[in-house]
Amino acid sequence: MRIKFLITVAVFLIICYGCLYEGKSKNDKPNILFILVDDLGWADLGYTGSKFYETPNIDKLAASGLVFTDAYAASPVCSPSRAAIITGKYPARLNLTDYIPGNRHYGSHKNQKLASHPFNLQLDLEEYTIAEAFKEAGYNTFFAGKWHLGEEDKYYPNHQGFDINKGGNNTGTPARGYFAPYNNPQLEDGKEGEYLTDRLTDETISFIRENKDNPFFSFLSFYTVHLPM
Repeated sequence: MRIKFLITVAVFLIICYGCLYEGKSKNDKPNILFILVDDLGWADLGYTGSKFYETPNIDKLAASGLVFTDAYAASPVCSPSRAAIITGKYPARLNLTDYIPGNRHYGSHKNQKLASHPFNLQLDLEEYTIAEAFKEAGYNTFFAGKWHLGEEDKYYPNHQGFDINKGGNNTGTPARGYFAPYNNPQLEDGKEGEYLTDRLTDETISFIRENKDNPFFSFLSFYTVHLPM
């Protein structure tokens, strides 16, 4: 890979060397599953001390892997912090310093005390992404969930190094909530009432199973627990 990436914000980074569901992987490169959860509180998981939320599967991942307890977001809002993860650069270097489209989109908002400085409304295609780095290294790449890094489809994941895009587009929240029909052109509707979080998980599991004999990089970016509440 041409550059090394500094991962600035993550909930889980799972490196799978061995078995993946049915049988042992035949490739000698580590498989990567990156899971990002939008606006998840640091103490809202069982293994981090929550007495209210039950997260048994995440707790198992933490118990069997490596947990980083001190990390900081590159930005307090979603689009810049996501761009930092994807590129390894600080938001200021990308000129992407607010959520897209930002406060200026709403004009004079009564609750806003500060106006956004003009910034890019997309992650520029000239930027070298972590997905492009993995592709150059011979990996199959997959994205599922929230993208929110460009208002036009030419900036969507499939133009930023990802072979497959399930649900990633310009929106920061699901267009019609968390249950099908989703009204998402990048994600086929399931049966009515299907839960978006489960669907994105299932899509990721399917990709992993289909690529168990190939090196893969899978980026699972949940829309939950962000808006709408």
